Amino acid sequence: MPALIIHGHFYQPPRENPWTGLIEPQPSAAPFHDWNERIHSECYEPNAFARISDPTTGQLLTINNYANISFNFGPTLLSWLESNHPDTYARIIEADRDSALKHNGHGNAIAQAFGTLFCRFATSGICVRRFVGDWRIFAIALAETPSHCGCQRPLATTRCWTRSSMKACVS
Repeated sequence: MPALIIHGHFYQPPRENPWTGLIEPQPSAAPFHDWNERIHSECYEPNAFARISDPTTGQLLTINNYANISFNFGPTLLSWLESNHPDTYARIIEADRDSALKHNGHGNAIAQAFGTLFCRFATSGICVRRFVGDWRIFAIALAETPSHCGCQRPLATTRCWTRSSMKACVS
């Protein structure tokens, strides 16, 4: 039977006013205060606490969809979730840990670059430092180092480093 892989790419740009550090009201997100809150309510939270009916018993169950899909969260969104919705954040981290137990140490989370860096136009040193920084964000949030095959490289990069070639930079 062929496999079906579903990947969720979750990202929200920083919405804080750079002068106040606060997210100002965003009327287009009504009835919510801002788009982060609205999308949390309509997407991130329902996937962390999905309600389904057991087909055998009819009993209502709560499942964590993130444990069953490949996913990545942008660093700004993940830190916002950690601060504003710790229950949802905890379910995302839990899903990666649970999936790593099922998949020989490889969880469902994929490291997402903080931003797009066009390595073709940057020096090797800049590219390596950028990747190392992104890997550290992933490692701190999920308490694991992404494997070379599980790290999503930014768009249009032309060089690829393996975990072993970056080991000296990461440690």
